[in-house]
Amino acid sequence: MIILFDLDGTLIDSTEAILESFSVAFKTFEEEVPPDELIKAEIGHPLDHMFSTLGVEKEKVWDYVNAYKMHYRKISCAKTVLLPGAREAVELAREHATLGVVTTKTAKYSIELLEHMGLMSYFEVLIGREDVMNPKPHPEPIQKALSKLPTVTTEVWMIGDTCMDMLSAKHANVGSVGVTCGYGNMETLSKCSDNIYQNALEAVGFIANK
Repeated sequence: MIILFDLDGTLIDSTEAILESFSVAFKTFEEEVPPDELIKAEIGHPLDHMFSTLGVEKEKVWDYVNAYKMHYRKISCAKTVLLPGAREAVELAREHATLGVVTTKTAKYSIELLEHMGLMSYFEVLIGREDVMNPKPHPEPIQKALSKLPTVTTEVWMIGDTCMDMLSAKHANVGSVGVTCGYGNMETLSKCSDNIYQNALEAVGFIANK
């Protein structure tokens, strides 16, 4: 069995670091910072998409992304926490499956965060934004992860907190489990997955008992 995890809103809560870095990026260019709720509604999308949706002109988007990243890399470890049950979820999953992470975050920062939290050693692969041409909800991130793992198993699951995770799994023809501990909720997730639980530990328990 293979279990793939999303990161933000599934295993970690980096909301504070994300919001602060968005604030710094907008202030760097002397622009008004969007409300927190508008920013949080976009978490899970690539940064360039997020800035575009928040009103940044196309030709300036990557300048904002770079300003964001310069600040984020300084504060991410200090201002990110594991979600309740996340460590236990990973430990339980490792007893039953080969594990991977599929995230729209930059892989470099994701690895640093997971190493800081003592979890990176549980994962055989981590696919980040820079590893693919097409981020979630495209199937490419999941397909890329699976291409780096032993393919003797036919049972593959993706655990995530948004419909982008669920749709990526569907397009990659793998199972999906939604969790409501992040940026999605029961109402939105129920439109894209039949399996919805409160957190990653409950999701892993469901998969392990299948």
